[in-house]
Amino acid sequence: MSEWGIALIAAGSAILGSITTGFFAWKAGHRQAAAAEAAGQAQAQALIATVQATLDEQRRARADERRRQVYADFLDAAQIAHLTFNEDTMGRMASTESMVHLEGPDSVGETAHLYLKAVGNLHAGRIEGDAVEDARLAYMEAALRALVEA
Repeated sequence: MSEWGIALIAAGSAILGSITTGFFAWKAGHRQAAAAEAAGQAQAQALIATVQATLDEQRRARADERRRQVYADFLDAAQIAHLTFNEDTMGRMASTESMVHLEGPDSVGETAHLYLKAVGNLHAGRIEGDAVEDARLAYMEAALRALVEA
């Protein structure tokens, strides 16, 4: 074989080797890029899940605080209506009782309604003061149970 033939074979082998090596390097690079993209997507999903969980917890905490405040507002209005019975104090008690029903659960709304009726019945002379105290305790028990279970 002539020197030119050997040179052509060597050059062809070198080119074929470069092409083969380049192809495998290109495939490996694409696999690495795909793996990096998948890892990035997984990390982004984990971050989104963490942020969502934090937002859900904050939302729940705000709802619990709002419910707690509504329950306390009703209790304050009821105690004022009990001590200084008049149209204004009973109106405030009825208004806050409506808010208790909106916040729920039904068990708290029902005991708030019974407490409202007891205060009204006390001042109408239809019941004794102990019945109001019993209604107040039932309301507080239902409210505390609802807050603990929330």
